[in-house]
Amino acid sequence: MSTAIIFDPLLPWEALGAVGAAFALLLIFAGWRGLLGAWMRALGVAVILLALANPSLQEEQREPLADIVVILVDETASQRIAGRQEQSETALAELTGAIERRGNTELRFVRLEDAPGDGGSLAMGALSDALSEVPAARLAGVVLLSDGQVHDIEGAPNLPAPLHLLLTGEPEDWDRRLVIKTAPSFGIIGEELSLTIRIEDQGAVPDEIQGQRANLAVSIDGSEPFIAQLPVGRDIEVPLILDHGGLNVVQFTLPALEGELTDRNNAAVVQMNGVRDRLRVLLVSGEPHAGERTWRNLLKSDSAVDLVHFTILRPPEKQDGVPVTELSLIAFPTRELFLEKIDEFDLIIFDRYTRRGILPGLYFENIADYVRNGGAVLIAAGPGFAAAESIYRSPLGNIIPASPTAQVIEQGFQPQIPELGHRHPVTAGLIAAVDATPDWGRWMRLIEVEPKSGHTVMTGPDDLPLLQLDRVGEGRIALLASDHAWLWDRGFEGGGPQLELLRRLAHWMMGEPDLEEDALMADAVGQTMMITRRTLDDEAREVAVTGPDGSVVILPMEEIAPGRLQAVFEAPEPGLYRLAEGDLEAVTALGPAAPREFEATIASGEPLGDIVRQSGGGILSLSEGVPSVRNVRAGRAASGRGWIGLTPRDAAVTTDLSVTPLIAAWLFLLLVSGLTLLAWLREGRRA
Repeated sequence: MSTAIIFDPLLPWEALGAVGAAFALLLIFAGWRGLLGAWMRALGVAVILLALANPSLQEEQREPLADIVVILVDETASQRIAGRQEQSETALAELTGAIERRGNTELRFVRLEDAPGDGGSLAMGALSDALSEVPAARLAGVVLLSDGQVHDIEGAPNLPAPLHLLLTGEPEDWDRRLVIKTAPSFGIIGEELSLTIRIEDQGAVPDEIQGQRANLAVSIDGSEPFIAQLPVGRDIEVPLILDHGGLNVVQFTLPALEGELTDRNNAAVVQMNGVRDRLRVLLVSGEPHAGERTWRNLLKSDSAVDLVHFTILRPPEKQDGVPVTELSLIAFPTRELFLEKIDEFDLIIFDRYTRRGILPGLYFENIADYVRNGGAVLIAAGPGFAAAESIYRSPLGNIIPASPTAQVIEQGFQPQIPELGHRHPVTAGLIAAVDATPDWGRWMRLIEVEPKSGHTVMTGPDDLPLLQLDRVGEGRIALLASDHAWLWDRGFEGGGPQLELLRRLAHWMMGEPDLEEDALMADAVGQTMMITRRTLDDEAREVAVTGPDGSVVILPMEEIAPGRLQAVFEAPEPGLYRLAEGDLEAVTALGPAAPREFEATIASGEPLGDIVRQSGGGILSLSEGVPSVRNVRAGRAASGRGWIGLTPRDAAVTTDLSVTPLIAAWLFLLLVSGLTLLAWLREGRRA
């Protein structure tokens, strides 16, 4: 119960003040005139004003409310290393018992997990959410069990009670981590680029470790790593050369050392796109013809292509009597192109080229070696390919995937996509559906060939090969058994996907990763990984996914299109994942290989120091034992050696309220009347 005297004036306080002021003036005047009853009149006025103020006795029935203590337990990834989780649970059990013995206290527990998307420890956000449900008048204190590495300090709430940080970890903890300071998002294939890395030691580093150089392993796309010995505590420039286009995953790894807290921050991943500075293409046309400009326009339309185009206008056997001194033709630089600088080209195209003594056999042998060593040759065959002077009759014939039968079919036909062609990236999707009939225009010539190797991805009449693709050594070769692709370019009978077909063909020849017919890749959005397998067969496939912690998950893959299988994997945590299916392997990274939780693993109260001090709380280490709990009045120091304080709030809720006038109205009337009468009698006696 609570009792108090309150005033509930019958007039507004402003009006009551005005009445009092008027009475005061009259009393002053009475005193100035020397009236003997002035003091009695003053007492009467006071009684009247008191009656108008209406003093009352208020009685409240109150029910006390328990104090509330919030305990926030950090269960993020950095708390699951080196026994910290067990340390937290032990301290939590002891604190819970001590606070419950305090009495009249309600405990509220908040368990903090890793924020999605590598957000780290968002302890202040979790605390703000918890305090939004706690009346400020009942909050006695907040206890945070954590390593102190919080990533949302700017979101700290205003605390009406002390915040205490109980640090996990041990004084002798130490850790080594790898930091990527700078890294480009792309690099030019074959050119050197550099990344800046730093190896840092944190905490109580053992004497035998200090000053030693670290062994850094560098691996690209999961290949065999090379080892470099680097100093610790300095920024180091690491040179790299990307050897293929598309996504390159570069992994840096430090070996785990005995005694360090974790090896999760000993690795870092950089994903860079390999791009070609310029694509150098050599186009050799055996003779002028209607389709020659089609190839030229296609290659010149790409600003990244440097095209060198030669057309044989005057073969050696041509004898027209014109003196050489009067000719303005440029001599074909055969030696320079096919011996000295052949390796500078990414693609060589022979368009209706036949042997006319311009290129000797040695040059063709050199072209074949160029393909075996990683080059690319595309042959667009004309009638000469079926003749005796065909380039198939040269050393280049050893790598051409089909042999001519000497038959040239001069009839209209509509190119078709066989079943294998629907699976190959060069021709897949050129027709809307596998069983659909293409509405393309016809071609009018086909050089009949017999496949020897590779894959037939387009056919002509009677299912004869039209486009044959093959790999030779490290390189690639393609044979287009017709010189009438230009009819599509001219829109003959509605045309066809000539531009897309030839563009894909050229880029497949140059090793574009998106056009690989046998590939394993993954695209990640957040924690969801879309794994794609390209293949030319129809076998069922399963992919093995190896996580950052070494765990392996086997996922069945579902065919979503001919030659294209997919599986969806929900990754449990950020990091580097390795994929394996058959002989193919791939690596991909979800977020950083070392998550934000492992950027700083040494327990420290420094990040939360200012917030704790402003609240009046303290920072204590659990390695020195679990602190005791005391009651501390508001405004006093709430922590000390081995103890933390909670502020009793004495909050209550009113269950009943009664208001009784302090003096009855008749008593006020009697007092005023009596004082007025006495003043009159006193003044009358004097008269």
